[in-house]
Amino acid sequence: MSNFKKTFQLVAVFLFVSVVQLSAQTYKYQKIVGFSDETNAKLEAFLQSTISMNIRKVAVFDCDGTLFGQVPYYLAEEALYEYARRNYAGKKDAKSVEKFKLVDKMIHEDAISRERDRIKFLSGMTPEEIQRIGDDCFHEKYQNKFYPQMKALLANLRNYGFETWVISASPELLYQRFCVEELGFQEDRVIGVKSLVTMGGVVTDQIVFPSPQDEGKAEVIRTFIKTRPLFAAGNSRGDMEMMNTSVGLKLILNPDAKTPQKVMGGKTVKEYWAADPNCITEYTRDVTEGNYNWACDEYKVKQNASTDVSTPAVVIY
Repeated sequence: MSNFKKTFQLVAVFLFVSVVQLSAQTYKYQKIVGFSDETNAKLEAFLQSTISMNIRKVAVFDCDGTLFGQVPYYLAEEALYEYARRNYAGKKDAKSVEKFKLVDKMIHEDAISRERDRIKFLSGMTPEEIQRIGDDCFHEKYQNKFYPQMKALLANLRNYGFETWVISASPELLYQRFCVEELGFQEDRVIGVKSLVTMGGVVTDQIVFPSPQDEGKAEVIRTFIKTRPLFAAGNSRGDMEMMNTSVGLKLILNPDAKTPQKVMGGKTVKEYWAADPNCITEYTRDVTEGNYNWACDEYKVKQNASTDVSTPAVVIY
């Protein structure tokens, strides 16, 4: 046998072994500590079933309450109110007065109106400044709030070749930096409420539609992701439309078992997803921890409900 043939055979064997080893490494499910054995079995079976799929494999996640805790307050609200407290409180100039009026308005209005006013509050800043506001708040008060179970789930999905996306009703720029740095998302796969940015690099108060609120989350998938996900995870009524775009598996975390939702046929969030055979229900610990000087507390913002995983059927209000 010629030296050329021997070399060719050796290279072929090396490449074959490398591919086998890579495949074995890539498609290995890691058990998620904190999730039940039943949930782990369902997740592993689902991921194994996707190995041979020659399509884009997409997983979408809500952010607050799904990837990290929202107790006692949403990060978006705490970040904006803390920034206002430090930069505008007590000042009499026109800008400070205007921004603080927006804070008072946001505290007392519905979610859709609050979404618009968050963008108004951040207008006039640069994208870098807004990213820094969110990142600073995360590191000061939320860096221990990411659920380890969800970090492990993201790792498993990526091991099986999934694109992972965030779809949040919070301002996109506010969440991008810490989602990229802490959870490994690509920046353009962190989608929130988008604002038009001027040629001079200043964020305006003009929202780019579709906006990811309720049905808008499904519209975001159709518009920006452009394929139906195989996996979707959320925690609230606002994630229903997004989760229902999934053609595969769904995961609902800490679902509310108290408040009937008209859009869910009068069922609670827990009841609605319990009726879906393709949805897994899991619970994560989300309680108030740490002795922080909350701006939301000072401004009398209503606290979010806590969940103790030791008693998952009981939500603490």
